[in-house]
Amino acid sequence: MAEVMHSTFLTNPTVFLAVILGSTIIFILLFQPRHLSSSSPKSDSMAARSFVLWLHGLGDSGPANEPIKTLFRSPEFRNTKWSFPSAPENPVTCNHGMRMPSWFDIHEIPVTADSPKAESDVLKAVQNVHAMIDKEVAAGTNPNNVFVCGFSQGGALTLASVLLYPKKLGGGAVFSGWVPFNSSMIEKFPEDAKKAYPGLGHSISNEELQFLEAWIKTRLQSSS
Repeated sequence: MAEVMHSTFLTNPTVFLAVILGSTIIFILLFQPRHLSSSSPKSDSMAARSFVLWLHGLGDSGPANEPIKTLFRSPEFRNTKWSFPSAPENPVTCNHGMRMPSWFDIHEIPVTADSPKAESDVLKAVQNVHAMIDKEVAAGTNPNNVFVCGFSQGGALTLASVLLYPKKLGGGAVFSGWVPFNSSMIEKFPEDAKKAYPGLGHSISNEELQFLEAWIKTRLQSSS
């Protein structure tokens, strides 16, 4: 899939919108993380209870992405619950209606600013993601310690889910995703929040995941 180009990080309510221009036009969110703290790591008893929800890309599965969590070795993640759900099998228009794991329908590849968006499908998927978050919050996790991450189609769903959640979350990480909404909603973002990132590939590197680990650590709220 050529529609994805970059990994970014976001929190609500502060959001920065980035636009990639090239053979396709792709919209993503960018958040500048805080500086890393120089304080000593928390003990296990003081470490925050946290929840990381990882959303895979089109045609993939949750279990196939579970090895990602083994890269997060800092003590702050010893009380972290990870969830790698699998998308249901749905017909996908851009793949000639073939059924495959898909969070929502995609009409065409590459995805451009003018591509038709399956907004009703996206909103249904967002409701399912919110239900997963609500269940974890009801179990005692502070919403500020909830992080949603996703790659490609999962990144697009991450973006929509974090922006539309009624409470402030710890944040979201979008790897090679896009804004799965039409221009009428995109136009609500400020012009000075747009930035171009040409020539970035459709993949996730270990360096990006290491940065994600450090970024989440700066945002975890203490359980004490």
